[in-house]
Amino acid sequence: MSVGSVVRIPLGGRKVRGFVTDVRAGSVVGLKELRGVSSEIPVFDERLLETLRWAAHHYISPLAAILAKSAPPNLPRRGALPPWLEVRGFASGPLSGLGGAAGAGRRNPATYFLASADWSHHVETVVGPLAESGRSAVVVVATAFEAAQMAADLTATFGPRVMVATPELSNRQITQAWQAAATVPGSIVVGTHRIAFWPVAGLGLATIIQEGRRGMKDRQTPTVHAREILRTRARIERFGVVYVGRVPTTEVLRAGTEIVRAPGRNRIWPLVEVVDRHEDPPGSGLLTERVRSALRHAMARRERVFLFTHRHGYAPASRCVKCRTLRRCGECGARPDPGPTCARCGAALGPCLLCAGARFEPLGAGVGRIIEVAGRMLGPDAVGNVDQGRSVMVGTERDLSKAGVVDLAVAIDADGLILGTNYRAAEEALRVLTRLAGSVPFGRGKRLMVQTSQPQHPVIAALRRGDPIEFLESELEKREEMGFPPAGELIVIEVRNGGADSDPLIKAAVGNDATVYGPAPAPRGSRWLIQGDRLSPVRTRLRPAVQRLRDSGAAVRIDADPLDL
Repeated sequence: MSVGSVVRIPLGGRKVRGFVTDVRAGSVVGLKELRGVSSEIPVFDERLLETLRWAAHHYISPLAAILAKSAPPNLPRRGALPPWLEVRGFASGPLSGLGGAAGAGRRNPATYFLASADWSHHVETVVGPLAESGRSAVVVVATAFEAAQMAADLTATFGPRVMVATPELSNRQITQAWQAAATVPGSIVVGTHRIAFWPVAGLGLATIIQEGRRGMKDRQTPTVHAREILRTRARIERFGVVYVGRVPTTEVLRAGTEIVRAPGRNRIWPLVEVVDRHEDPPGSGLLTERVRSALRHAMARRERVFLFTHRHGYAPASRCVKCRTLRRCGECGARPDPGPTCARCGAALGPCLLCAGARFEPLGAGVGRIIEVAGRMLGPDAVGNVDQGRSVMVGTERDLSKAGVVDLAVAIDADGLILGTNYRAAEEALRVLTRLAGSVPFGRGKRLMVQTSQPQHPVIAALRRGDPIEFLESELEKREEMGFPPAGELIVIEVRNGGADSDPLIKAAVGNDATVYGPAPAPRGSRWLIQGDRLSPVRTRLRPAVQRLRDSGAAVRIDADPLDL
């Protein structure tokens, strides 16, 4: 038995599973006897345990819930070690030096590689030298579909040493991948954000693809983020971290991560054509005349087209019919959702701020309406969702991976993204729009068209430049002024079925170390926002307060480092 062993313990007349977190000599008087050791392989060691304890504190979670994330679904067993074939024939590139250094046992500083696409090729160049030296790598991607694609591409070069772990696999398959990763150096583990907790034998490097994607963070408590887990592990276990993507998060930028650009190109993504909605008269509909013309030409050339919308429901942005000005909240400047009040600040929405007009028209729509509108123009057999295999596809961000490479991409409503009610809206908009641009290859006539009523917005300017860094540095300055992440810290607490003592209990735990906003109404309960420079003492005091609420029958959700407010 050792740290990380899974054991059976008596509890209330039952035998339950537990994790060993310490082994020490001493008296056994008054202690219960263990019923046995269940696992042949420890599910964590002392160094990984240090990260797990940090995560339990940072995300205000019971330690047991975090420890369980490092274990496979079934009890791990020791088996015969697979004989890895010699690694050779892998591609080289700008990241090969990082892989070679990690393979030699040297820890590189965190590096962000700015590249338009072809993630599998870039990963191959960095994990090749690492696997050649007998050390392991983990590759984290946002979705199961992308993980399967990445694993298939890497298997073509590295063979059976590549293992994939996604929620769609059976418990047996995931356990087999976990066992190989935990016991065999030279493994290449590809999966979604959950593998960030796995013990990996001889781990030399972690690669995270598009670390800003929402799929990298759990939505349910504990709301762990794969990037933060691997950053903490890298510091403790002394391995390297390489990010690959088009748009770093402000968190990565503020941490002093080295930025490396792909050689040979001035732009990170292909050309972007900005379509100013002011050019079209009021009532012109979802698609401007320039976009309609581009769609007709694409159909004539039998090209593939993707029409992008960022939601399935009602249009998120609207403009004044009289003066064609984008509708915005007069108090906070956010674009309002349909309704009489602003979703961000609660202020009453009145007439147009510029001309006092009272009529507004939608600028975007959900997938169904766009299919209907484009189908009337191009023919119903030409337009459909991604699964229908039509030449003109309509979808949201989740459909981009399946859509693949297209000749023309169109963002129907960039304003709805850019002016979202969240403090991260502009950064998130750039990340989503550049991902859309990445579906278009470099080449003559290939482009992304972006419809907007604010062509001078910094997000649109960054899209035109083909480089995100100047925009992100400006965003970082604004966050520092407001005390928002990554310059400050935020925690959201939601309580359902809680009593009247929830508010004083939470505010007493926070004390004078941070600012508490709330309670505000939430579905079937209330929510609080906690903001401060360093919230570690607050986290320590919140743990017993939250447990007290749960013991009283309340359902408590804690979102540390929230992406949405």
